[in-house]
Amino acid sequence: MNVLGLSWRYAWSKPLSAVLNVLVLALGLGSLAVILMAQQRVQQALERDVAGIDVVVGAKGSPLQLILAGVYHLDVPPGNVALADVEALGRHPQVAQLIPISLGDNLNGFRIVGTTPDYPALYGGQLASGQWWQAPMQAVLGAQVAKATGMRVGDRFAGLHGLGAGGHPYAVTGVLAACDCVLDRLVLTATESVWAVHETDMATDAEDLAALQAEREITLALIRYRTPLAAVTFPRHVNGGTHMQAAAPAYELSRLLRMLGAGADVLRALGVALVGVAALSVFMALWQAVRERRADLAMLRMLGAGPAKLAGLLLAEALWLAALACVLGLALAQALMAGLPLLMPTESAGLVAATAWPVDLWAVPALAFAVALAAAALPAWGAYRVDVARLLNAPV
Repeated sequence: MNVLGLSWRYAWSKPLSAVLNVLVLALGLGSLAVILMAQQRVQQALERDVAGIDVVVGAKGSPLQLILAGVYHLDVPPGNVALADVEALGRHPQVAQLIPISLGDNLNGFRIVGTTPDYPALYGGQLASGQWWQAPMQAVLGAQVAKATGMRVGDRFAGLHGLGAGGHPYAVTGVLAACDCVLDRLVLTATESVWAVHETDMATDAEDLAALQAEREITLALIRYRTPLAAVTFPRHVNGGTHMQAAAPAYELSRLLRMLGAGADVLRALGVALVGVAALSVFMALWQAVRERRADLAMLRMLGAGPAKLAGLLLAEALWLAALACVLGLALAQALMAGLPLLMPTESAGLVAATAWPVDLWAVPALAFAVALAAAALPAWGAYRVDVARLLNAPV
């Protein structure tokens, strides 16, 4: 007797019931798969973008806001800091490298970042075409920016400031190769470009322009320590001895992941609840099947099928449903992860852009088959203990 073939036919003897069971189980498994993939993708992106940065220095305010604005470019910065104060920090004996970051303008929602070549070098950024900026008002586009805007080397664009309709002309000198990091969604230019744009907007005459140039500011600075011991004393020096604040990305990242984990736990519980409902539905369907197929089971016993084979028939039927639900659930999860960046804001879409397959995702098919076996255990035991003589003598 072909157990797999017969169990497949039995599984679809009631198509509506089978479809509903598969859909409910697929929704639960798909929900868990999406949570696992999104959680791993976001955590990898957050940890990758913060690598190599020991501390972020900027205006006083929320440390987490400073990290989100300066490292991940997902929030507005708390303010600006004086260039002279930041340059003084760069001369501190515990500072090995200081990278200035100036924010303000954007291109179709992608941030224009005024910085130095050390910033793309921090992430190992490589040019796909063109060259790095050589003068103010020249820009290098991230891979995602170039793809979304369709711009190439030699094109010109107007950087928008806030919600204003006006703009300032930039010339595209290069396009970065995709690095699957924060650089993909940024427009990089010289810090002098940001100063030139805002000084031109704010100055009313030559005297105002000279005053603004003498009091130049940047948004924040990314700092690498010279020695690990600096992590103990340098933030205290900045927070207590200056008008700036120092935020440790590693600490703020752990806080952020804890907050994201609480939301993921709620969604995971919802997925488990859906899987539980599906398991109960499969159990009821198989239990009813044992009662309705008593004559079939008796006939199979007469044809030589042993009790174990009858039990295996019920188990195989449940596993067919679990396999279909698993394939459908994972396909839905991958489709959702692929389309999710289209529904998210431009600045955060890169966090979940890839359809990763985390190691933990193998728990989803394992859970599907475990649920199927658990749901089929009692009906299979009932089929195993079928009394052929009693069934044959039972009145029709």
